[in-house]
Amino acid sequence: MVLKPKLIVGIAGGSCSGKTTLVEQVVATIGTGNIEVLNHDAYYRHRPELTLAERNQVNYDHPDALETELAIEHLEKLCSGARAPLPIYDFSAHLRSTEVRWLTPTPVLVIEGILVLHQPELRAFMDLKVFVDADPDVRALRRMERDQRERGRTMESVQQQFLESVKPMHDCYVDPSRNHADLVIPNNRPNPEVLRTLEARLRAVL
Repeated sequence: MVLKPKLIVGIAGGSCSGKTTLVEQVVATIGTGNIEVLNHDAYYRHRPELTLAERNQVNYDHPDALETELAIEHLEKLCSGARAPLPIYDFSAHLRSTEVRWLTPTPVLVIEGILVLHQPELRAFMDLKVFVDADPDVRALRRMERDQRERGRTMESVQQQFLESVKPMHDCYVDPSRNHADLVIPNNRPNPEVLRTLEARLRAVL
């Protein structure tokens, strides 16, 4: 018997709004064997022809920075019951690794990323659309901490990127996409009640 996803959930929201944390909580609750996660930011375009300095100047918060057409191809594979090779992206070098992480069909499939509700081609796959919301100041602080800790960035470079591309692209593309959401989750502080509501919806298909 070919296993295909019974429920496909899109989880969007601003940079460092808490999307990844929400996904991790859901995975821990319903079990890794029941859920697979396709991270949209794994599909940043591979641009080895550019120097590192040039790659550092790319606007990674614009939809064109992502190879969404490849993500769609992989979603089609998963929906047909086949495995799909998720790229592994190096955020320090701004290049894809030669290795991949194989995604397998599971009852629940999550599509996660800042722009997944902006893209109509991705929304077409979704049965449930979730937008994780957090105040801009909260997101900015989380991003500064994350990018310095995990990606070796300086505070100055993180601040510059936030002002020049992250915030303008959020206002232009990300925030308006909340209008497509079935569920908006405020995430300035822990919200167990909303999490339980989401988990109940996911468990219903298991």
